[in-house]
Amino acid sequence: MSTDITIKKTELIDAIEEKSIGEIIKPLVTEIHLFDTHIAGTTYLKDKAPIDEAATGDKVTLRREDNKYDEKAILVLDSQGRKMGYIPEKDNLIFSRLMDAGKLLIGKVGTIEHHGSFTKISIGIYLVDY
Repeated sequence: MSTDITIKKTELIDAIEEKSIGEIIKPLVTEIHLFDTHIAGTTYLKDKAPIDEAATGDKVTLRREDNKYDEKAILVLDSQGRKMGYIPEKDNLIFSRLMDAGKLLIGKVGTIEHHGSFTKISIGIYLVDY
């Protein structure tokens, strides 16, 4: 009788070894739509490129910011990490609490309306759940 342990590869192990962790988890990720709002502060940006280049359906990053004017501030960044503006203060209480508790929130660009020098960009806020 042999004391060697034999490990047989299964289809599941083969699949895991061939893929990155992101590819394995991706099918398990659910984006739950929470709320619709718009990006505030777009007229104060020094670099208007993120606003000018925004397109419907773009994913945006939401990140908490230490801000002396709003302790619940949530920064909105484009896919290149450029500042687009903020979640409006009137809308950020619950979302800042979720983010502070470690929840991942993202945004998706909805409509884009141009009104002279002002551009209104609506976004949906989503909770990324695993």
